[in-house]
Amino acid sequence: MFKKILVANRGEIAVRAFRAAFEIGAKTVAVFPYEDRNSVHRLKADEAYEINAEGSPVRAYLSVSEMIRIAKESGADAIYPGYGFLSENPDLAREAVRNGIAFVGPAPEILELAGDKVNAKAAAIRANVPVLASTASSDDSKALLNQAKEIGFPLFVKAVAGGGGRGMRKVDQESDLPEALSQAMSEAESAFGDARVFLEQAVIRPRHIEVQILADNHGNIIHLHERDCSIQRRNQKVIEIAPAPLLDDKLRQQLFVDAVAFAKEIGYQNAGTVEFLIETSGPNTGKHVFIEMNPRIQVEHTVTEEVTDVDLVQSQLRIAAGATLQEIGLSQENIKPHGFALQCRITTEDPSAGFRPDTGRITTYRSPGGAGIRLDGGTVTTGAEVSPHFDSLLVKLITKGRDFHSAVERGKRALAEFRIRGVATNINFLQAVLDDETFASGELSTHFIDERPELMQARISQDRGTKVLQWLAEVTVNKPYGERDGKLDPQLKLPNLDRELAPPKGSRQLLQELGPEGFAAWMRNQQSLLVTDTTFRDAHQSLLATRVRGRDLVAAAPYVARMTPQLLSVEAWGGATYDVALRFLGEDPWTRLAKLRQEMPNICIQMLLRGRNTVGYTPYPVEVTEAFIKEAAETGVDIFRIFDALNDVDQMTPAIEAVRKHTAAIAEVGICFTGNFLDPEEDLYTLDYYLDLAQKMVDAGAHVLAIKDMAGLLRPRAASELVKALRERFDLPVHLHTHDTAGGQLATLLAAAEAGVDAVDVASAPMAGTTSQPSFSSLVAALKNTDRDTGISLASVTDLEPYWESVRRVYSPFESGLAGPTGRVYTHEIPGGQLSNLRQQAIALGLADRFELVEDMYAVANKILGRPPKVTPSSKVVGDLALHLVAVDADPADFEENPQNYDIPDSVVGFMAGELGDLPGGWPEPFRTKVLKGKTPKIEVTPLSSEELAGLASQDHNLIRSTLNRLLFPAPTKEFERVQAAYGELDNVETLDYLYGLEQDHERVVELRKGLQLFVGLEAIGEADAKGFRTVMAKLNGQLRPVLVKDHSIFVTVSSAEKADATNPGHSASPFTGVVTPKVQVGDSVQAGDPIATIEAMKMEANITAPISGKIVRLGVTGPTPVEGGDLIAVIE
Repeated sequence: MFKKILVANRGEIAVRAFRAAFEIGAKTVAVFPYEDRNSVHRLKADEAYEINAEGSPVRAYLSVSEMIRIAKESGADAIYPGYGFLSENPDLAREAVRNGIAFVGPAPEILELAGDKVNAKAAAIRANVPVLASTASSDDSKALLNQAKEIGFPLFVKAVAGGGGRGMRKVDQESDLPEALSQAMSEAESAFGDARVFLEQAVIRPRHIEVQILADNHGNIIHLHERDCSIQRRNQKVIEIAPAPLLDDKLRQQLFVDAVAFAKEIGYQNAGTVEFLIETSGPNTGKHVFIEMNPRIQVEHTVTEEVTDVDLVQSQLRIAAGATLQEIGLSQENIKPHGFALQCRITTEDPSAGFRPDTGRITTYRSPGGAGIRLDGGTVTTGAEVSPHFDSLLVKLITKGRDFHSAVERGKRALAEFRIRGVATNINFLQAVLDDETFASGELSTHFIDERPELMQARISQDRGTKVLQWLAEVTVNKPYGERDGKLDPQLKLPNLDRELAPPKGSRQLLQELGPEGFAAWMRNQQSLLVTDTTFRDAHQSLLATRVRGRDLVAAAPYVARMTPQLLSVEAWGGATYDVALRFLGEDPWTRLAKLRQEMPNICIQMLLRGRNTVGYTPYPVEVTEAFIKEAAETGVDIFRIFDALNDVDQMTPAIEAVRKHTAAIAEVGICFTGNFLDPEEDLYTLDYYLDLAQKMVDAGAHVLAIKDMAGLLRPRAASELVKALRERFDLPVHLHTHDTAGGQLATLLAAAEAGVDAVDVASAPMAGTTSQPSFSSLVAALKNTDRDTGISLASVTDLEPYWESVRRVYSPFESGLAGPTGRVYTHEIPGGQLSNLRQQAIALGLADRFELVEDMYAVANKILGRPPKVTPSSKVVGDLALHLVAVDADPADFEENPQNYDIPDSVVGFMAGELGDLPGGWPEPFRTKVLKGKTPKIEVTPLSSEELAGLASQDHNLIRSTLNRLLFPAPTKEFERVQAAYGELDNVETLDYLYGLEQDHERVVELRKGLQLFVGLEAIGEADAKGFRTVMAKLNGQLRPVLVKDHSIFVTVSSAEKADATNPGHSASPFTGVVTPKVQVGDSVQAGDPIATIEAMKMEANITAPISGKIVRLGVTGPTPVEGGDLIAVIE
């Protein structure tokens, strides 16, 4: 027996050979190029030596001279080639023998015969084995093109020295043959060092069956039964089965006879495989033909080992050392298969991206185990780097069962147990194959995968732990919102309450009982002042840039439902919350609404609706308005507060009608209040203006009239007069909303209450005041024991205040409001929420120290634009103009006189064109004409496509919601989808962790769903690399997990490859990481679809084609160049 064996291979087959060698008592030698120095196989051997070759590291494994050099240097007395690389190269066998080293495999002459598929076919004919029509082998593509017609199409191009599907292409028509020949020859040269190929007749719908042969050096040959290798992609085997299911036994026995006859004909030695195709379609169904013999061990030898209990690699070694089959205990009569075995090849190929091979670091590797599970791997460990140079195989999963069904079920279980993170894998694809009913039945063919394109998109792993960890690591490194500074989890401040008790009946049940008109009448007849709590929306929109997450609102909802059930409503949705949830929070606003409805089933949920704009900023087709309102009502909205920024009732009417037609909800229609009608000089926004406006709203179908005082300009006396006048003229209830910017709006609420207002808006005290609403507790206390007593417990209101105070502390980085009240609002009239946001905009523009000037300019801009009511989106137009005038240091008078001399913000141009509707006081002329001169802004409402209409009309709520998201906010929706794809569902991450990241020595818990938790901790943060990336060592469920994070505080100066511009159709990009060789030169003309470069990765070669027709004006690569996915290859114009 050999004393020391050199394995001329890498990865799992090298490890497999080392294990067999150990069991027979031999020492082992590994070889590796520098790029492969971290491969597991190097560590498994007793000795390991570096090998070198010109070009890529693959060539080092193809170097005969290097293998012989290391074998002699290490004192190896045998070379084991495995499969691939030099396994079928007769030169290695010949040189080994010449240097007195045993070659574990057939003799050089047999390798030449069996490895040459054309010569092998001739031998098959001599052995009376049926074969396919084919040509002689050649590296002359012209000669092969001429011979193709004799074979007919479809046909295969096959590498003479090929294997594993490399150097092989199926060609359906003659026009595709030149390119297929070029690719196959190049791939064969790269993989095997031999560019020769031949053409062979294709079977229409074949089943691929191979027979395992074992032969000693004394003429004894046996077979170890068959394997089914029909599940293939691009002629590369994916799943192998032993024995072949549903194979006619008579045919099976004939395959054995033919396989042994062929092996005897060529005088075969050692292990090999005789491969056949069996036609499953057409007149030749059931007939078999020989296709080739692989004179080596196969990747799928494992399934034969499992059902025969024969160690094939050990047998190879013993035979090469001179043992006979009898001496190693093997004879044909004692080879009796039992059970079924199934092998799945786990690779780093991404099925959803055309099986693009992925590269990178494996951050997590968790493997299956248990009865009937075998894993053969040699490249996969946590922290291992997957190189683009070598095969994409990570590990082979072999499952065994007493029958085919049991083996498949075990395979399903094992695949489900795998956790491989950091690189894409084909596990979800394999799961889909095993789940397929046809596969489970055993009815297989090589077209199985091609006939089922849906397999490519099946069951993509959510990988929730990795995604959440990536977010936490990025926040931990970059600290976008500063340090935690001892902030506490707000939920610790929630009152003690038995949440198992059902909440008492409230306004929602009353609405359901009475209907909208009856409910409105009930509101009108109430002596108690009804209250709406705005803490869930407008309060944090005004104070905290709308950044309070749904998680923190939902946490408070069950307490509000049980402690203050007397509330008229909770304003919890609409307005900017929709936009901000998508744009900044990675949160679906519909999910927030659904969760609030679930936790607060007894109180009406109120939303802010911008007329036919819904929650957007411009008008939409009526189909959008109707679908939005219908879906919102079904999800949880009970009261729609409908308004238009310019008080245009025509813009509100579609929404009012949709509420009345499609829902059982309340249409509360809002008067946007501005100015001061008590001032004798007020000539536009007078009391009569508001009463006339209210009449139009009543005529349009309002159930409730709302006064929407966005800037807090409504004085107590004015409130009293307006409320009295509205109640005297109309029999509808009146609902007052104001902002406490100047600090005196509690007086306004009390004056309105005295005048008979039916409902008012307030916010929890810690979230009240300044740009928010007046304090909830102050209102309740002020009216206690009066005829307008709210009936709400003051203790209950104040018991919730510590929670909201803690919430506000957590979100303190978003504080952009006032330090205290300001009376300047009576001059500039900036709405509450905008006043907060405008400060942030001023800071971003470097105007923080000149904010008083911004306020003054806002008042001027308001006048220039015709004194519109200032509510989103009209208030934004005024703000944009104010900031612009300050930024360019413009003279307002000159701007008003000569706007054509200035760059005018787009929002102002659109506003003047009537994008938001008509102004109550008419257009400011000649300013408007001068602004619009030479401009043609598009203000028409874009009709919906048939696909969009179908989405809105669907019965699928998820489709309706996603369609609405895209229509209302296309860019924010794309950002939401990006965040969801990159980081997953972040709602379950505690806000302190979400905003501030992880801390050392503090383990955090992320509850993905009930009963499924992640335990996350921070171990260390590494130094930044040359590209500004840091490695964060985190713990996920107790296991170390490295996470790569870009440190945005570091300015990187190292050069990197130019990336293709995805928006430029003339930019050709690398599809994945690999080595690109251009086929064109600058100046060449190309047509769309022409090959302009080739890319090689993991021994796979593919064309990169021109995306458009044109001329090559620039190349991003010159000669063979390593690239990453997305790198620029060429620019075509």
